[in-house]
Amino acid sequence: MFEKSIQDLSIDFVLKLFGTLDGNIENIETAFSVSVVAREGVIKISGENANDVNLAASCIEQLERVSRTSESIDENTINYVITMVREEKQNELGAIYNDCICLTNKGKPIKAKTVGQQKYVDAINNNTIVFGVGPAGTGKTFLAVAMAVNALKKKQVSKIVLTRPAVEAGEKLGFLPGDLQSKIDPYLRPLYDALGEMLGNESFRNCGEKGIIEIVPLAYMRGRTLDDAFIILDEAQNTTPEQMKMFLTRLGNNSKAIITGDITQVDLPYLRKSGLIDALEILEDIKGICIFRFTHKDVVRHPLVQKIILAYEKRNREQGQKNENDRPRREAFKRRPKE
Repeated sequence: MFEKSIQDLSIDFVLKLFGTLDGNIENIETAFSVSVVAREGVIKISGENANDVNLAASCIEQLERVSRTSESIDENTINYVITMVREEKQNELGAIYNDCICLTNKGKPIKAKTVGQQKYVDAINNNTIVFGVGPAGTGKTFLAVAMAVNALKKKQVSKIVLTRPAVEAGEKLGFLPGDLQSKIDPYLRPLYDALGEMLGNESFRNCGEKGIIEIVPLAYMRGRTLDDAFIILDEAQNTTPEQMKMFLTRLGNNSKAIITGDITQVDLPYLRKSGLIDALEILEDIKGICIFRFTHKDVVRHPLVQKIILAYEKRNREQGQKNENDRPRREAFKRRPKE
């Protein structure tokens, strides 16, 4: 039996670490096959394998660093740190201990929660156009909006423009009642929610009335030149190549554009190529444009979301392999002479 102790820990951190009914610490114990016990600010880790004990200790030490800048330690954070420690990438975790991007209306700090998210934030700081591509729940849009609000508060830009294509996700809802604003509101609701959380609903409305924040459907972007603006195109996988080109050429002086999307969730009609996929193929090597790709590790929603994404990716890989294996048979069938 191997043992290791971690001392001089605050009671507050120990409570966060163990969680409700010791639910958090059980994840660490299961992941590394160890037993973890806390006594008066000292945590003792024991297990049959010395390497597992050391990895568990490293995981707890990294979580202690996270706790210094976070109100709580949730299951997502624990699972992410466990993954990084297992892959011996714990040294990279220092990237997520940086200062917050901005504060929400209630004073809650908005921070990158994964190394991937921090690299995305750095890419936005260092490039004029950034493509944030990846699965649902990775914070693509939320972090982009946070960066936009931060730039506006620091007077780096004079306005924020947010847009997305008005494409329904599979269901055909028909004609919606009301004026133009009422018709486009359902499509733009995620952007409203993010801005409302960061600015407060009243401040958000005031900014909208003054034209400081614009939320518009993509179809209304044609013909504009956007100077001194932070521009975000959300759900970009549902643009056509023509729409994507139109959007990218709206960029004016002292402006920044962020394009977010998930190429696995295209809702365009069958055989219609996504403008996001088209742009990724064309613009990858242009200086000033960064294409950042998130992975399932960057998912910060419910832990099940990550497992769902992995399950779909596995199924798609298996189908792709099956199609490759069936190709020679299909080609042979095509070449078979007609009787």
